[in-house]
Amino acid sequence: MSVHALSLAETTFVVLDLETSGAAPSTGAAITEIGALKVRGGEIIGEFQSFVNPGHSLPDFITALTGITDSMLFDAPTIAEILPTFFEFLGSHHETVLVAHNAPFDIGFLKAAAIESENIWPEFIIVDTVRIARSALGRDEVQDCKLSTLAEFFGASIEPNHRALDDARATVDVMHGIFERLGTFGVSTLGELTTFKRKRERKALD
Repeated sequence: MSVHALSLAETTFVVLDLETSGAAPSTGAAITEIGALKVRGGEIIGEFQSFVNPGHSLPDFITALTGITDSMLFDAPTIAEILPTFFEFLGSHHETVLVAHNAPFDIGFLKAAAIESENIWPEFIIVDTVRIARSALGRDEVQDCKLSTLAEFFGASIEPNHRALDDARATVDVMHGIFERLGTFGVSTLGELTTFKRKRERKALD
């Protein structure tokens, strides 16, 4: 059975969040923390967290934003050392769907890290909670689709705080809230989720 045919409750999601030393790999920024939660049937069934040594000192504004310091990363593994373990946690791209808030940011860093460390990036299905929130929620409900805004709207169990695992937990709660909302539109499978998103985005462009 194709993963697209699975119900959202049967699908294995890995909800991930990264902290980084800057805005983009092209500027020399690198991953400093990985947090991820494996979710199926509304339950968290696995957890991954690791600091990552970026190979350079952190800008002061990043330390102020995240609370992560150079000393916290000094003995951390490099991305080349931790990536195989993280890929093992993710599982097969035929079975696992990746979820992130503003996914192009996180996935962009992971793909760049895979290339740099000579690892092959598996072609996972990616779900971006920013994009599906824009499809599922009206502008009269939320003023924007920031993680903090959606976490408050859906009553997340934890407040986002620019730390990878906590922000991944908040994203799990947001994802479940969005899925519940999409259920009112008849969306119950991964394939329907993808189709619904495309339809709403196409209408927005018309």
